[in-house]
Parts: sequence; C-alpha cells; structure tokens
Amino acid sequence: MGLPISFAERMRMRPSPIALGALALVAVPVLAQQMPTTPPGALDPARVVAGTYGVDSAHTQILFEVNHLGFNSYYGIFGGASGELTFDPAHPDAAKVSIVIPIDAVVTTSAELNTHLKAADFFDAAHFPNATFRSTAVTMVDATHAHIAGNLTLKGVTKPIVLDAQFTGAGPGMMNSPLQVGFAARTDVKRSDFGMGFGTGLITDNVPLRITVAFEKKG
Repeated sequence: MGLPISFAERMRMRPSPIALGALALVAVPVLAQQMPTTPPGALDPARVVAGTYGVDSAHTQILFEVNHLGFNSYYGIFGGASGELTFDPAHPDAAKVSIVIPIDAVVTTSAELNTHLKAADFFDAAHFPNATFRSTAVTMVDATHAHIAGNLTLKGVTKPIVLDAQFTGAGPGMMNSPLQVGFAARTDVKRSDFGMGFGTGLITDNVPLRITVAFEKKG
C-alpha cells in the first residue's frame, strides 16, 4: 500500500489558476466562433435553394386541440415525424411533400391519456403505427403563403385535406449543418371520419391541427 499523499503534494498536482485561466481564454474564442450573434434563418424566400429536403424530426411538431368536457381547450403533440420535401423556388406549384408521423410518439400532460390515445378507442397504434400525409397539389397564394392539398391517412382511413401553409424562414444551419427551410401550417380534421368517434358527445369531434416543420437540404 502506498503512502498517503500530503496536502502540499495534492496542491502541487492541481492545475494552477494561471493555467486554468489560459484554458478559458482559449475556449472562449472557439465558442464565439461556433455561436452566431444573430439567427441564421430569416423570412426571406430568396434564401430557399432548389432541391430535396428531409424533415428535421427534432424541430418538427404536430399540435392538436380538443375541448375538454366544455371546460377548456386541451392540447396534445406528435413528434418524431419523418418525410421529404421537393421544392424549386422557380416552380413552387410543383412542390411535393410527404410526412410520416409515428402514432406512438403522441404526448399529452396525462400519462393515462397517452396510453388511452394509443388504444383502439382512438389511434390504435398497435395496428396503425403511422399516420401519413402526401401532397397532391400546391396552390400559391403569395410569395410566402400556399394551400397544400393532399391525402391524410389515419387509422387506415384516407381523406383529402388542405393545409394552409406559411413559409417561416430559410438559411444555413448552425455549426456547418445543412441549409434549412421552415414552414407553419394549419387545418381542421373531423376525428370521427377516421374511426375515432369515442366520446364525441363530451369531447369535440372537430380537431384543429397546428404544424411547425423544419426541413434540412439533402446532398
């Protein structure tokens, strides 16, 4: 067994305040180079580059709203979406978008409700693990606003819907990540149309959807 290290020896082994200060001075410029002082994205359609984009799952969310027993609005959220956007600013009407939403990713503030939503009364995630949206037509309203018609498939049922979509930003990603483009969209769906009529006398049948999606350029 070795001899115990004395307090003086331990002090000699510790980095000196001068050395620690030098390391901090080196680290600060590196962090400053990595962190921009202004947001890299901007509401400027001229920044959008033609190409194929993949969904940035970590920054894409689908929010739904129902009325809870006539008392208040109640919200849930889907994350983990995947999908693809093909877009050419010179021909925006020719854009194509497809989104896959994992049902198991549904979250509310109630663990019990999370479980119930995945059961057969609602989404039946065991038999229908994904919802999908595939565009069929894009109609530009102005430079930053479009109506996107498409088919929503939910719980094995496919219905046409129209997304009221708004361009929200584009630009280079953080720390050498790919070019990015963002959109917000909204629509309403009638849940009983998709075989989810459970509790419609107590909980609203019409469900507003609010979508925020980020895409990263491929290649």
